[in-house]
Amino acid sequence: MGTSWNDEVTSFYSLYCQDRRSSKHIHDNVHGNIYLDPFFLKFVDTEQFQRLRDLKQLSLSHMVYPGAVHSRFEHSLGVYWLASEAVHMIKAHQGSEIDIERNDIETVKLAGLLHDIGHGPFSHLFEREFLPRVLNGSKWSHEDMSVKMIDYIVDAHQIEIDSLILKNVKEMILASSANASQMTVSEKRFLYDIVANGRNGIDVDKFDYIVRDSRACGLGCNFQFQRLMETMRVMGDEICYRAKDCLTIHKLFATRADLHRTVYTHPKVKAIDLMIVDALTLANSELNISASIHDPADFWKLDDSILRQIETSDKPELKKARDLILRIRRRNLYQFCNEFSVPKDKQDHFKDITPQDIVCSQRNGGTTLKEEDVAVSIVKIDLTRGRSNPLESIEIEDFGGFEFDDQDYESDNKFPIRDEEISHLLPVFCRDMVVRVYSKKPELVEAVSEAFLNYQTETYGKKLQVHDTPEKKKRGK
Repeated sequence: MGTSWNDEVTSFYSLYCQDRRSSKHIHDNVHGNIYLDPFFLKFVDTEQFQRLRDLKQLSLSHMVYPGAVHSRFEHSLGVYWLASEAVHMIKAHQGSEIDIERNDIETVKLAGLLHDIGHGPFSHLFEREFLPRVLNGSKWSHEDMSVKMIDYIVDAHQIEIDSLILKNVKEMILASSANASQMTVSEKRFLYDIVANGRNGIDVDKFDYIVRDSRACGLGCNFQFQRLMETMRVMGDEICYRAKDCLTIHKLFATRADLHRTVYTHPKVKAIDLMIVDALTLANSELNISASIHDPADFWKLDDSILRQIETSDKPELKKARDLILRIRRRNLYQFCNEFSVPKDKQDHFKDITPQDIVCSQRNGGTTLKEEDVAVSIVKIDLTRGRSNPLESIEIEDFGGFEFDDQDYESDNKFPIRDEEISHLLPVFCRDMVVRVYSKKPELVEAVSEAFLNYQTETYGKKLQVHDTPEKKKRGK
């Protein structure tokens, strides 16, 4: 009599657990016990990886949410662990039909561990706001730097690693970036969907940061990634999900969007972000911050401590940057004046609004504004696919009533699914675009608010902001 599927899973799980006896045990506040194999410790126990301890996951969001002080170090360990659990789960459930080798498992785990090794200070603010300003539209990305950093770590620490594993790890990290088209993989494409999923956006990176960020900020999180991990199945070289889990998948994207709205782009968080970008820009010529982004030997020395370096310096060249940081410490922030949501029918052809646009909307009389008095933030929140619904790119499998222990699948069909087939309560539009205007000086809030209102009526023919700027704020109090 042949080996049953249940016996195969039990045997594999026993081998999996035996591997843990030689592993380093770390207790994580999100996932519980995490086990690091000796091979991965060669990367973790380097100064380049330990640098992630000094990169806060949510930049300066802790100035608004005090608990948000977790780092990219713990997030990277979390993604490593979930990547390991995911690939082991697939192997346990489908080992007889999918040839997942030990090298495949090592590759996925290492990609999870090192996927953020190339991040700069202050999270995405560094590459999306600071670098484009000082380098005239720079296309630098943390994914590309992660690839460079991996090569640098391997060479600097003489880590022995199979060349194919190294190549595939780098391609997995780039799988969801603009360089994904450069991948040469022709088989086992589903492995590239685990850490950074460029096909539909469902990956363990999101699983970890959604739960970790929600917990750190003291917010509730109804999304349960465990349900998706336990029932995902590979079909046609792609990870598919059960039709009954569509609402759970939607909750993944909706929770991510909610975190963007309430935490990542909170009005005061964005005010601090704007000030940090201004401070880094002012300090760049003296500290050569942007010159460090090309060579990993220089880049790994750059972390969030750059703020303290500016703050404690007595160089006169850094005075303006130092004064801005002092304002942040004393909570003398750029003042949020007002905001409006860009109409749906205007989003496709929306042109970014600049401080000059606001200044040019002043009426005669009153305070005269200058461009340096105004800051504008364009907040874009979507479900990972711009205006498109991410559920449309997800393959659903038709085995709603399967039983794993006897492989009683109803069929091997996979298909896309439309919103109306799931629920009529799902959103029909999947992107928000919000324009926010800030006054850099408290005494100019009224003038900036009026100019912003004028801009709305001149551009759109009506007032788009929901409420007026509070009188107390206009008086600079």
